[in-house]
Amino acid sequence: MALIHSFETSGNFLFKYRGQIPVLIFLVGLPFLYFADYQCFAENLWAEPVLAAVGVCVSLAGILIRSYTIGTTPKGTSGRNTQKQIAESLNTKGIYSIVRHPLYVGNYLMWAGLLVFAGNIAYFLVASLIYWLYYERIMYAEERFLEKQFGQTFTDWSMKVPAFVPAFSLFEKGDMRFSFKSVLRREYSGFFAMALCFMLVDLLRYYVIHHTIDWLRISVFAAAFFLIVMLLLRTLKHHSRLLDESQVRD
Repeated sequence: MALIHSFETSGNFLFKYRGQIPVLIFLVGLPFLYFADYQCFAENLWAEPVLAAVGVCVSLAGILIRSYTIGTTPKGTSGRNTQKQIAESLNTKGIYSIVRHPLYVGNYLMWAGLLVFAGNIAYFLVASLIYWLYYERIMYAEERFLEKQFGQTFTDWSMKVPAFVPAFSLFEKGDMRFSFKSVLRREYSGFFAMALCFMLVDLLRYYVIHHTIDWLRISVFAAAFFLIVMLLLRTLKHHSRLLDESQVRD
């Protein structure tokens, strides 16, 4: 198989599991966090709150980017597909006017914030490298699909707009207004997953340092809060029309 086809095939395969792979990387890395040296946390009271603040802010930036993208992207376009490549039209305005893969930028920042919070430089660098390697394949496969679908229109857009690092000076206002309902409908599980991962890292680090588990940590309450939010939004999604996107998409 030619290398170009190999990249496309592997990218399409990874595309289907792009939501699960970061979770797998995180779980595989937990044992390394257990054996990490947290002496600086034990000796410096400021180390933990500073890392926590930076990590949460980075993850929040990722969540905001994902939310803005999802809330301003219509159905049947290159930002709304989940199981396979779908694109009835090409997104070139709004956030797609400054970066070609805003959802993946948001994904990386969400996980980067968690890795910063973990306080392990080696884990951060290795996970970032793995993230780039598999998402590069996914982005390649997506762009091959879009190139076939939209031809010169895609080529002109891709030549102007960067793939991963936003060029804010290129921003062009989109046609769709932001839909908060769409964000709530699609992102509630992701919010809870991030809160749960922060809690696991926090409890694990606390245990390594103090040899006990403190269930009264802020991270535990945050995870419990987002669990309740997730269950509530899931119930509304499946048993009511309050989050029906057809009510806000016109």
